[in-house]
Amino acid sequence: MSSDEKRPTRILLVRHGESTWNAVRRWQGQADPPLTDRGKAQAARAAIAAADHGPFDAVVTSTLQRAAQTGQIIAEEIGLSIAERLNSLAERDAGEWEGLTRSEIEERFPGFLGEDRRPSGYEADESVVARADVALRDLAQTFVGQTVLAVSHGGVIHALERAHEGEGGWQRLDNLTGRWFEVDADGWRPVGKRVALVPDGGPNIPPPDKNYA
Repeated sequence: MSSDEKRPTRILLVRHGESTWNAVRRWQGQADPPLTDRGKAQAARAAIAAADHGPFDAVVTSTLQRAAQTGQIIAEEIGLSIAERLNSLAERDAGEWEGLTRSEIEERFPGFLGEDRRPSGYEADESVVARADVALRDLAQTFVGQTVLAVSHGGVIHALERAHEGEGGWQRLDNLTGRWFEVDADGWRPVGKRVALVPDGGPNIPPPDKNYA
């Protein structure tokens, strides 16, 4: 058995950069808004910070464009290409809340947020964890003993944390913040505390010498 086969695969699972719907506080779910210019700048900043946590052998993303764009910018900056885009890492389906702001949710679904209730079609943690579990295990088989940066979504990371550590108190997950996971034959587990690649939120404009699509 090689040394790589003995080591767990390490995956830094991070939330994407700011999207156009993030900027106006609109519930996204599996809708597909793009990054804002600020989100693109956050991703470029995150690539610099990632050097302190790497080196990374691969970058993967969810299939939603806010994650794919974030991953593409980071990969370009660190000299890699996106290895895979996985639907299993996409954000949870928000059901009838998709596209609504918090105030619109309060108006149409009074009391739901305060009582931690969810609408019809809202994807349960169990479903999110089941598909993310498949993604993490598949990545561990593809990148045995390697280090992977995976750009996903806040709902996915929250669900995995709760599945492993219990309910606890909800804590906001900012853009380009995430968590290390180790994956081996025994399964996956979060390691350490959350990692904020852009702890100050990043600049409000993109770098002047780049034109990220």
